[in-house]
Amino acid sequence: MRLHVPIRLRWSDLDAYGHVNNAEMLRLLEEARIQAFWADDADLGGQGAVGASTAVLDARPGAATLSLIARQEIEYLAPIPYLRAPLDVELWIGNLGGASLEVCYQVWSPESTEAQTLYTRAATTIVLVDAVTERPRRISAEERAAWTPYLEDPVQFAKRR
Repeated sequence: MRLHVPIRLRWSDLDAYGHVNNAEMLRLLEEARIQAFWADDADLGGQGAVGASTAVLDARPGAATLSLIARQEIEYLAPIPYLRAPLDVELWIGNLGGASLEVCYQVWSPESTEAQTLYTRAATTIVLVDAVTERPRRISAEERAAWTPYLEDPVQFAKRR
């Protein structure tokens, strides 16, 4: 099963070539990931988040867990022009380890378009860290239960030559 998070582009996301800048792509992926997996004051307990039952990490300042990026890989398949309709960012979990998880993405043209275009494939490895000890901490039973339904094969990147 996969989550679909609509992400709107901002005019400032474009570079001089008129398409989404590579650094902004990381921000778009982060925005989708946060909406899908991290809760805030308004939706702790799965209320109102895009992911609803998947939003189990506390994103508030002073939270007990830090989610640190260990690795990111992005494969650009087509330039993303400015679009008024939101992009369709598809997310799933490619690996669920002891203290880490791999979030996988496919960034598609808006669902409202006649023929969708796959713009980007990406993966982010996140390590959950105890904020006090600054050491990795195990994924809790609640987190594992919320994320396991979204566990699928990791994103497949093109082979390198």
